[in-house]
Amino acid sequence: MSMLSRVGHVRRCAANLSPALGAVAARQKHTLPDLSYDYGALEPHINAEIMQLHHSKHHATYVNNLNVTEEKYQEALAKGDVTAQVSLQPALRFNGGGHINHTIFWTNLSPNGGGEPQGELMEAIKRDFGSFQNMKDKMSAATVAVQGSGWGWLGFDKERASLRIAACPNQDPLQGTTGLIPLLGIDVWEHAYYLQYKNVRPDYVKAIWNAINWENVSERLQSAKK
Repeated sequence: MSMLSRVGHVRRCAANLSPALGAVAARQKHTLPDLSYDYGALEPHINAEIMQLHHSKHHATYVNNLNVTEEKYQEALAKGDVTAQVSLQPALRFNGGGHINHTIFWTNLSPNGGGEPQGELMEAIKRDFGSFQNMKDKMSAATVAVQGSGWGWLGFDKERASLRIAACPNQDPLQGTTGLIPLLGIDVWEHAYYLQYKNVRPDYVKAIWNAINWENVSERLQSAKK
């Protein structure tokens, strides 16, 4: 076979493989991320039973439902069924947001957490809130005040180059609904605290500050500023 023939043969093979490779990529599933610490590592602030149920049951359910919903959405796209696409969007928002939010949440926590942030993050907090304690108080108040289920967030406003506090209902993802880049999230769905703190949400929010991984929050700020 001549060199030109070989080149042509390779191109034809590549062209034949492309649709198959695309199909494989389209079928790639979301997966439940592993934790970098044991379920009991955040005690006494969050007990092992809560962490085990929260991660292996609740987050896993969001992941599974997201995969199912995305598969149905791809089918609707292929058929050009706009009605089905629209009807699936609430499930995409809810389960997709649940997966995004919890993936951030686990890394925001650490057995060696708590205390105060350092360096550029602390400087930004003092600049935008006056003091670390003031930011902590404002974020705690906004988080406790979430009606029903939702999240309290410390986010980065890229346009203003500043930190902002926000609250989102249900599993609405911060960036997708407000434009703020998430740095630190506190989950105030009852499954995140009820087994330990019952209906006293303020006690849970107060305790969780002792497990905040400020190194992770700082890294998220650096990435958000790029």
